[in-house]
Order: sequence, then structure tokens, then C-alpha cells
Amino acid sequence: MIGRIIAGRYELATIIGQGGMGQVWTAYDRRLDRRVAVKLLRPDKVAAGDEAEELRRRFDRECRVTAQVDHPGLVTVHDAGADGDDLYLVMQYVEGADLGDHLAEHDPYPWPWAVAVAAQLCAVLTAVHAVPIVHRDLKPRNVIVRPDGTVTVLDLGVAAVMDTDTTRLTHTGSPIGSPAYMAPEQAMGGTVGPRTDLYALGVLLHELLSGHVPFAGATALGVLHRHLYEAPLPVRQVRPEVPQPLEALVLRLLAKDPQHRPAGAQDVHRELAALLPVPSAHHPPLGPMDPTRPFLRPHAPWPDRATAPVAEPSAVPAQVVAPPAPAASTPAPSGPDLAGAVDEVKRLLDAGRITQAVDLLGGIIPAAAERHGEHSPVLRTLRKQYAATLMEDGQYRRALPELRRLSEEFALQYGGADRQALRFRYEAAQCLEQLGDTVAALSEYRVLLPYFEQWAAGDPALPLDIRRRIAHLLLSMGDRPGARDVLTRLLYDAERVHGPNHPFAAEIRRTLAWLGQVQG
Repeated sequence: MIGRIIAGRYELATIIGQGGMGQVWTAYDRRLDRRVAVKLLRPDKVAAGDEAEELRRRFDRECRVTAQVDHPGLVTVHDAGADGDDLYLVMQYVEGADLGDHLAEHDPYPWPWAVAVAAQLCAVLTAVHAVPIVHRDLKPRNVIVRPDGTVTVLDLGVAAVMDTDTTRLTHTGSPIGSPAYMAPEQAMGGTVGPRTDLYALGVLLHELLSGHVPFAGATALGVLHRHLYEAPLPVRQVRPEVPQPLEALVLRLLAKDPQHRPAGAQDVHRELAALLPVPSAHHPPLGPMDPTRPFLRPHAPWPDRATAPVAEPSAVPAQVVAPPAPAASTPAPSGPDLAGAVDEVKRLLDAGRITQAVDLLGGIIPAAAERHGEHSPVLRTLRKQYAATLMEDGQYRRALPELRRLSEEFALQYGGADRQALRFRYEAAQCLEQLGDTVAALSEYRVLLPYFEQWAAGDPALPLDIRRRIAHLLLSMGDRPGARDVLTRLLYDAERVHGPNHPFAAEIRRTLAWLGQVQG
């Protein structure tokens, strides 16, 4: 593999990480003559046939969405694509030591350092969750401490691509992901949201403060069982010097029920900020790779690179994402240019350039409203396309008001039971689910289900999918008996509609089996 050229441009040099799903290499960009990191993923290692193709499509979508995020605490993605049987990500090469090695080299880890690391991670998660994206695999090996003390997060989006079914076991017998850092709702195959990452942050912070993850075991199943049923050891029992507010924050982050965790990463950062070191001219000289340094000496030059220890990262950087730029930045066409702009949108969509199509549609709609009127069929068609494209681009926060408006307009014109109105309402519920508003999404699905069940003869798959989503939301809320009841009934109907060997029925069967193992 050494010397292999990826995409005719990136020459592999040294392998720096390897796992069941792929490898990470240092490489050289022959066009720009710079060092980069390349992650190679093999879809056929975790899926086969149509599932492998679906994984490739998800990879393209996740790369497109996450590459939009621009935050200094996230690795920059330069390129992505397929090369033979491999999917590849080309990323910024980050100097530093991964947080696992950093912890091992500084044992016990100073508690102000733990606060500084967690505060930087909260800044990253705030930007990521605003998109919204859930990291799903936050752990020390996916965090690099750089020589200037800043923290960089890796592998954003990769877990979302590979983790198509959390309950599926790999050939090693472990769930896809990292059981030691996995929130209960993620372990059970429930809907994940921003608070799932906050739980992983709590595990990571507990480990930095105590030297150990809160829940360990000989098997992945044993670890996950402890996540579900055991209370974590308060860190002050191991490190009495840790401030009581910090211990209390860790315990709230590790709450079993996502609703009992902090509301968001920004709230966690606010609590950590009160514990951060205060800049002072009399502060003692900083050692290399001190993560408090960015707070004590913001934007100061890096320590002398000749003396600062530099270790290659052992894990892979991944995609990054920031809130999308407003569509208003795209000029709004008018007059005869409107038809040409519509054709250009179609061309962009056919070419897979979704983000560009979103921006162009956002510019077309005001011109179309002015030209044809707010209630014209032309404008409604454009707005339907705009909402669908926002959904395809993963911009759920922007899609939600568009879908609600369409649903309300159709309901006003044709009645609340109109199929199209309810379909838009269903898609709005999907946005709520993706945005982590579990309670609102669950309520919407339960209201919508009877309507779609009435029309099941025409589309039997949709009510089945709504019931599956309800079960996953119940799992994410810790209602495992309720989820088991929904899934048991769903399995019977799925086998009747699709047959026992259909992938949908197989997924439900795996989830039920997983529930039985963890609850047994």
C-alpha cells in the first residue's frame, strides 16, 4: 500500500491508524506538495450488496454536509470520493498527541486541564449541533491536543455513515462505535441527538479527572449493561481536589435519560467557563501542549516547535460542519432569467451539487413570489422543491419552517386530513427528530400514524416506518418496555407485508434481540 496513489493525487506514506472499518495514512498531496491525512473506508467490510451501495450514498451525503462546517476546533476536510473499492477522506494533517496519549503522559491529569479540554470540545459541539450533526463517536482517540494547547476533533460524520444500524454486531462481537463512551439511547439503537454527544463528553471528562472511564467490563455487552443500569462513581471520591460544581456537572452529563442532561453544549460551556484559569501576567511558564494555554494566552505564538514534543495522530480526522450560509447571498433572478434559473437548479441536482442548488433556489423564490404571487402554483412548486432539497442537504433547521408552512397551506385549502398536508407534516416531524426534539417528534408521529394507517393499502411501508421511528424515540427516552411492545407488533406486521427475510424485518428482529440481551 505504501506509495499507492489515491485519486491520482494523494501518495500514501505511513499508516498511523487501523481498525475494522478502514485505515488512516499520512500522505502527500502531489498537486499542492503538502502533507495530508487520508482515511480509507471499505464499505464491503461492514455491508454487502445493496447495503454497501447505500453506505456509499450516505458517505457522499455526510461528506457534503459536514464539510460545510468551519470551526477551528474541527479538522479541515480537503477532498472525498471513491478509489476502487475504497472510500477516501483527505484531511488536514494535525500535529499533536491524541487525548488518550496525552492523558497517559500526564497522570493524574490536572483538573484545570480537563476543564480546558472540555470547554474547547463544547465550543466545537455547539457549532456542530447547530447544523445539526451528531458526532456519535466522541472519545479520546478522536481528539488531538496540538502543540499550542488547542484541541482538534476528528471523525465528524464518519460514525453516522458507518453506524447504519447500531444494534448490528460486527464480526468482533462489538457494536459499531465505542461502547465505553456510548450513551444508553445509542447503545439501544434509539434516536440519537445532541445530548448523545454530551453523554460521551461526560464519559471523557470523568476519564480525564479520575483516570478511568466510568463503566468498564470484559465484554462490550457488559459495558453497555452498566451504562444502562449502574450509577457512575462521583469523581471527588477519587480526586477530592476536584471542585464540587465540576463533579456535579459530570454526573448530570452522565444522566441515563437524555432529558436530564444539560440542554446543550453551550450551557455546559457556560458552567465550565466559571472554572477556567484566569489570564494573568504572573502565571507560571506553560509547558508544551497545555490545553489551558488558549485561555491564558489567546492567539499567542506556538511554543518552540523544535522543543515541543509532536506525535502523529492515531485516529482519523473527519468532516466538519457549520451553520449553512443564508440563501440570500445568492442573487435573485427575475424576468426571463427565472426559467433559466429553474433549469440550472435541475442541472445542479442531477449533478449531485445539492448545496449549490439550495442557495440558488433560495434566490429564485423571492423573485417568483414577486412575479407570480404568493399563492401561485409556480411558487408552491418551487417551495416544495426547496424544502425537499434542504432535507436532502441535511439542513433540517431551515427545512422545518418551510415544511410547516406548506403543510398549513395545504391543510387550509384541502382540509387537515389532506394527504399532501400530512406528508409535509411527517417530513417536519423528521426534522424535529433530527434536531433532537424527541418529545415533539414523538407526539407528531403518534398523531400522524392513524391517518397513514388508513391509507396503508396504497403505501404500506410508510406507517411501518413511522412505527419504527416511534420505537426508536421511545428507546432514546429510556422507555424500553414501550419500545419492545411497539417493535414486537411491528415485526409481525413487517413480516406480513414484506416477508420475514426483508431487511426492514431483519433490522427489527436484531433490535428486539439486542433488547433481550441487554435487559436479560
